[in-house]
Amino acid sequence: MNVTLRQLRAFIAVAEAQHFTRAADAISLSQSAISTLVRQLEANLGLKLFDRHTRRIQLTSAGAEILPLARKAVEDLDSVIGSSTQLKTLGRGRVSVAVAAVHAALAIPRVLGEYCAANPGVKVVIHDVAQSKVLEMVRSGEVDFGLGTTSGRRDDLSTRLLWREAYVAILPHGHPLAGKRELTWRDIKDEPIIGPRFDNPIREQIDFELSREDIVLNRKHVVDLPLTMLGMVEGGMGISIMTPSMRRVVHALGLVMKPLNRPSVQGDVSLIFLPDRSLSPAARGLFELIFSQRNSIAKI
Repeated sequence: MNVTLRQLRAFIAVAEAQHFTRAADAISLSQSAISTLVRQLEANLGLKLFDRHTRRIQLTSAGAEILPLARKAVEDLDSVIGSSTQLKTLGRGRVSVAVAAVHAALAIPRVLGEYCAANPGVKVVIHDVAQSKVLEMVRSGEVDFGLGTTSGRRDDLSTRLLWREAYVAILPHGHPLAGKRELTWRDIKDEPIIGPRFDNPIREQIDFELSREDIVLNRKHVVDLPLTMLGMVEGGMGISIMTPSMRRVVHALGLVMKPLNRPSVQGDVSLIFLPDRSLSPAARGLFELIFSQRNSIAKI
């Protein structure tokens, strides 16, 4: 059986108009075309759908039973077609993104606002989480893509680089090292460090780079979120290593930010995604918008 959408539309038009010519006009077909479609449908179903008289046509009992089913089938197909068009044109959809907490708070809100204003039918869900959680959520498929830092080679994940940023030391005001113009990693190696857990990609990268210089940091306090780290620095519990992305909060708390050199260690901030998973049109739109505005985002 090869029933087509055009056959169903022709059948419904004739049933409603009770006339082939008027039905043909209603759906912009010729009378011969609509007659052919109805005959094809009757042949496919093996049923007579209309009794044809000289001046009028009338649904058979079989046609009367099939009419509501045909209407429902056409409505469902129209709904699918309409939904797919909306999804393709970003008239609707859903995007879920895992973003490292500092970038979720300070780097991307403006671009998110622009995207949401341009696509009011799309629901955007942002998971502001620790760096290590970003990778977990992308890997599990819980989110469409992530934004954060990776370290080393991750064969199961793909990345698109947004920007690079050097790490800096965050110190409380009045700290003995706060008066220096810049610091080396050896300057801070004996200081109590407030930082993330061992599985955090930033910590992994820093520890790997410093191990090549025989530098081991004194990791005194382990916490997950950057704001907690800054609060502990303000409380005099130690110093922290972050990126310049935190400068606005650092200055607001009256803390001191100093460049770190020898060696120079930089972190890559990237869009992170599964290589074998296609993004929906809505997710692709946000992904490309963030990438296109990467230079302005990095300066915030």
